[in-house]
Amino acid sequence: MDNSGQFGQAYGQAYGQNMNNQGQLPQMPPRPMQPIRPGQPGMMGQPMAPQGPQPAKKDRSGLVKTICLIFTSLLTVVFLGLFIYMYINWQDASTDVNGKIDLAVAKAENELRTTLEDEFAEKEKYPYSTFTGPSDFGSLTFEYPKTWSVYVPDDASRAEDFHAYLNPGQVNVVQDTTVMALRVSIVNILTDEVKKEYTAKVQDNLMTVSTTIVNGTNVDVYRGELNSGLQGIVCIFKIRDKTALIQTDAMLFNDDFYRVLGTMRFNA
Repeated sequence: MDNSGQFGQAYGQAYGQNMNNQGQLPQMPPRPMQPIRPGQPGMMGQPMAPQGPQPAKKDRSGLVKTICLIFTSLLTVVFLGLFIYMYINWQDASTDVNGKIDLAVAKAENELRTTLEDEFAEKEKYPYSTFTGPSDFGSLTFEYPKTWSVYVPDDASRAEDFHAYLNPGQVNVVQDTTVMALRVSIVNILTDEVKKEYTAKVQDNLMTVSTTIVNGTNVDVYRGELNSGLQGIVCIFKIRDKTALIQTDAMLFNDDFYRVLGTMRFNA
């Protein structure tokens, strides 16, 4: 018999004696606690789980809110920066466009003013005046703007060479370095001898040579550095036994120079 049977029999006997002697229920002796062996089932046939402190659950909602707030702040800063950048660029572009418009308007006004002034100055030249040289020098004639003045320093009837100077407004002091709109010289030198000096300049790339028509004849025209160091134009041709040099001391008078040549007449 096992321990539980023995325990029950002893309990019954003790219970009976106690009832007979005192007429009361016997006190049930405490049941000895059985040690729980490792792996032995606990209550309800389930193994006993080890008891210990349980970790508290972390509340992550605050962290998520913080991350969202930081992300929103960063987006706000980025968009604000982009807005400021685009606004500054727009302002610069607007200023640049306005500046270009103002510059274009000013340029157009200047060009219009210059055009009107040039047209007025050109009209003031009309009607053209006529220059007439001495008969001993081939009776050279040509038309020149009426706004130009003429100065003839020598008496052609007594001089070996003939010179005349023409310039807008007034004729400046006659010097080699003085800029004249037109210099007219008729000299007693063979034409080929006069051309040698200018041919040398062409060979040295100081001047260029071309031809134009004067009095119905092709004549040589030299453009570039003059003997005075100025940049101008010289036309050389023969008049009788003499040589004519028609010169301007500045490219500014280019158009007037060729118009004078186009109206030039003389006795060959």
